[in-house]
Amino acid sequence: MTTGVRRRMSVEERRQQLIGVALELFSRRSPDEVSIDEIASAAGISRPLVYHYFPGKLSLYEAALQRASEDLAGRFAEPRVGPLGTRLLRVMRRYFDFVDEHGPGFAALMRGGPAVGSSTTNALVDSVRQAAYDQILSHLDVTEPPARLELVVRSWISLAESTALIWLDGRRIPRAELEAQLVHDFAALTAISAAYDEEMSAILRGMLKDEPADGPFSELVGRLITLAS
Repeated sequence: MTTGVRRRMSVEERRQQLIGVALELFSRRSPDEVSIDEIASAAGISRPLVYHYFPGKLSLYEAALQRASEDLAGRFAEPRVGPLGTRLLRVMRRYFDFVDEHGPGFAALMRGGPAVGSSTTNALVDSVRQAAYDQILSHLDVTEPPARLELVVRSWISLAESTALIWLDGRRIPRAELEAQLVHDFAALTAISAAYDEEMSAILRGMLKDEPADGPFSELVGRLITLAS
């Protein structure tokens, strides 16, 4: 009978394992509450060995945030197929999947956590916001956005962040309702801006021209008509 030999992990493999373990723990509890001893135990190694791969908890935390930010940024990627409202709704569902699965980690990423104010954390948050911004412009088929459109898109991204953070505090509103509401918010912000600017009016018409009767944007129009009647 042969005995299996356990292969020793390379430096990079061990680092990635520790990042994964830390991210899993940070997803369930605030990073401030997770100790190096817990991370070491979950990874099946000693505390000193964790410090062999990362100089401290902050560096491991930042590495975990790096992976989380890349995952979150990827949630905004969506093929340009079908009406815009439906695409944005799929994006919001994936976004809230991440928020739901990684609540404390998401809050730490957006609020800074133990690394609040650090240049690394700020850069990670900015990278997520920029990825979201670029993806939305791609959906709108706009390469050189006018100032009003940039204001609308960046304001909407901030609204999505704050909505998700508030929702995490008790989940008092059904998640599906918030996902749809955020899609409606994007249409509403664009419509308000269009009332002041012809260029935005043209963008709004492009958004709505292929919207089906049962799409998210049409649903918003129906709700507003009901309120006004």
